[in-house]
Amino acid sequence: MFSFQNAISFITILFSGLIAGLLFSYSCSVNSGLKVLPDGVYLKAMQSINAAIQNPYFFLCFMGLLFLFPVYAWLVYAQQDKTSFYFVLAAAGIYFSGVFAVTVFGNVPLNELLAKFEIASASAKDISLMRSDFEAHWNTFHLVRTIAAVISFSLTILAVVKLNTKFV
Repeated sequence: MFSFQNAISFITILFSGLIAGLLFSYSCSVNSGLKVLPDGVYLKAMQSINAAIQNPYFFLCFMGLLFLFPVYAWLVYAQQDKTSFYFVLAAAGIYFSGVFAVTVFGNVPLNELLAKFEIASASAKDISLMRSDFEAHWNTFHLVRTIAAVISFSLTILAVVKLNTKFV
């Protein structure tokens, strides 16, 4: 039977997997491809990517987890499975602090700064400085949120496995 708890569990796992996959794949491919570009092209590409990511599909998963994790934690807590509850609680805490907060307070301000930067009217030196200031910090924040997303996703899977089997 597909209960409310199963639906919340499924959607939480799906959304956390999609976010972890997005961040992981970006780290494995996009960052590697962008790092070889000339400074101005890199900055234009990042401006384009930062604009494109602001879409309903991304926001549904990214923001949806802010609501799904607490609901799922409450549902697991009600089943009195402490281990699964702690897995979900840890997954939620890591997502909130390591993915959401890092994005909002780290990556987004850098994205906004880059969006205001006029590449066409900037000197080569200004473009080079902008890239060096932006890229190193942005990639560091991105690495943190990628690791956090993968850990959060893993803990969410462990919670449902533990809840439904005697695996752990």
